[in-house]
Order: sequence, then C-alpha cells, then structure tokens
Amino acid sequence: MNNRISELRKARQMTQQELADALMVTRQTVISLENGRYNASLLLAHKIAVYFGLTIEEIFLFEEETTCSSN
Repeated sequence: MNNRISELRKARQMTQQELADALMVTRQTVISLENGRYNASLLLAHKIAVYFGLTIEEIFLFEEETTCSSN
C-alpha cells in the first residue's frame, strides 16, 4: 500500500526518529512504512492520521486489487 508518510514528515522537517518517537514506534517501523514494506495496523494508521491532522484516506492510498477468475 502506498502512503504519503515520507512527504508529510519531510514537510514538517522531521527526521524518521522524531516521527517514530511521536508515534511511539521504532525508527525501523517508520522506514518500513515509508518504503511500503509494512502496512500499518488500523490503530497505527489512526495515530498517524491524528498526528498529521488528516484522514487515514489522505495518508494511505488504497488500491483495489483486480483479480481474474475463470469459472
């Protein structure tokens, strides 16, 4: 899942560690979120949204998967 965390963090001139401290997670979690290697839990997504004063949908870019099935 894509997200705008890096963009939002940089706009506030924050380091990854500063954001991690504010969210009470590790810097590695912030790195993984920014690189799309980790999808935030609903609780963490909510914390991030509240922190930046945005909605979850404004931060996390949901893309529906398209699947083909043959019946």
